[in-house]
Amino acid sequence: MSKEELVRRFWSVFEPEILEQGYDLVEVEVTGQGGVRILRIYIDKEPGGIRHEDCATVSQLLNPLLDADNFINDNYILEVSSPGIDRPVRKPKDFERYTGESITVTTHSPVLGQKKFTGVLRGFDDGLIQVDCDGTLYEIHAENLRKANLNR
Repeated sequence: MSKEELVRRFWSVFEPEILEQGYDLVEVEVTGQGGVRILRIYIDKEPGGIRHEDCATVSQLLNPLLDADNFINDNYILEVSSPGIDRPVRKPKDFERYTGESITVTTHSPVLGQKKFTGVLRGFDDGLIQVDCDGTLYEIHAENLRKANLNR
């Protein structure tokens, strides 16, 4: 299974479990090589954010579920973390929430000849992420989104 397929499967299978515990799934990353994958999960919670105990709670929730489902055929390391200062932005509600903040967006395919946009997030409307880069407004289809992070 490719990294992208693994990430999509994780979102569909485990996001409801994480939400049920009162946390928001922010991002899922799969890295690693040599037969050991790193499954990195970013969670958040409002109000107050994430503490070390929250990461341990979600890790204890996910480890047995991942093992029972044979979710990852390779050896893996599960890392659960807060989103940090340069928070990943992925969901429409998050693009709306962080409108007005500095953001870097990377796309799969070029938009007007470029794949990386750093500027001010102007909103999310009808599946389009709107980023103002030095006075030029770019509209990026959500399906073309590779990665987006706040710049704080």
